[in-house]
Amino acid sequence: MAVVGVGIHRFGRIEGVSGRGMGAHAVREALADAGLAWEDVQCAFGGSYSSGDADSLVSDLGLTGVPFVNVANGCGTGGSALLAARNAILSGQCDTAVAVGFDKHPPGAFNEDPANLGLGAWYGQTGMMLTTQFFAMKIQRYMSEYGISHATLSRVAAKAFRNGSLNPYAWRRRPLSVEQIAAAPMINYPLTQYMFCSPGEGAVALVLTRADRAGDFPAPPVYLRAVEFRSRRFGSFEVYSPWLSPQRAEGPTVEAARAAFEAAGIGPEEIDVAQVQDTESGAEIMHMAETGLCAHGEQEQLIAQGATEIGGRLPVNTDGGVLANGEPIGASGLRQVHEVVLQLRGSAGRRQVPSGPRTGFTHVYGAPGISVCTVLSR
Repeated sequence: MAVVGVGIHRFGRIEGVSGRGMGAHAVREALADAGLAWEDVQCAFGGSYSSGDADSLVSDLGLTGVPFVNVANGCGTGGSALLAARNAILSGQCDTAVAVGFDKHPPGAFNEDPANLGLGAWYGQTGMMLTTQFFAMKIQRYMSEYGISHATLSRVAAKAFRNGSLNPYAWRRRPLSVEQIAAAPMINYPLTQYMFCSPGEGAVALVLTRADRAGDFPAPPVYLRAVEFRSRRFGSFEVYSPWLSPQRAEGPTVEAARAAFEAAGIGPEEIDVAQVQDTESGAEIMHMAETGLCAHGEQEQLIAQGATEIGGRLPVNTDGGVLANGEPIGASGLRQVHEVVLQLRGSAGRRQVPSGPRTGFTHVYGAPGISVCTVLSR
């Protein structure tokens, strides 16, 4: 399986452009990158949380009769659309497919209805539907168990904004110092204002084809060696969980990453560039270990030494992650793949990893405890 076209609409707050308009823009860019027309697409999969049904894009792109399936899976929507497109090609349903995700969220925190997640109204009345509380509790426990300092939380966010300043598609493009981040208003202890992402706007599309056809397209192919999806088990500590079991189990991130590396036939130590979900700066720290990219507790030293910087041993979130790009739910998982494709092509511009990366990894996490991971190579 190969990614032969990528397209993106810049993230942030964009006046006068609808979420669907952003999605159509991203698809057109991806098709142009692949040297294709919309009429060449044999199937499509896409999703959006706040901007309507993704299959309505056919009104903008062309009424060709293409099978276009709507995908909805929280923050895992983009990754799930990619999984569906991969499966359609592997099954023989089509040779060329598009995966697209887009969103245009209103300002302010996400405001999910507890009933949509099988929870009683009491859960929202306690304030726990506000996800900042969950992420704060989870990182508090993790910091206590593995010796992660407050300074490391600030360093992760500072790296995100530094990388975002190099990314023309990012929303937050002004670097912030560790001191500015640490001194910002506290949202939920120990996480300050600049340690959290914000709901936003943006779109990404990918064109995929069979590996044996990859050489027929103008851009250098990047091979999708694995894409794996997992949901939570009893005993894992996940967002929107109304209780915490005394029995502890591995979370969906651990299982999805392990399955992706096994399917790809390589280990996490072979990854040259990675994108992991950084809903807040603590999430990047935890997910680095949960995906197997490092050991638990090792993050403190790695981050202090600059190992996760663009020029470091293990560059993480080279485009600024969701901290700098914001979180348009439908697009985030595909944005990660878009960035890794650019890095493996050597076309990431000012944020290009200098060592000529050959392998990449992406990880997206969403409510109520789902994870999609991919492994890519050139």
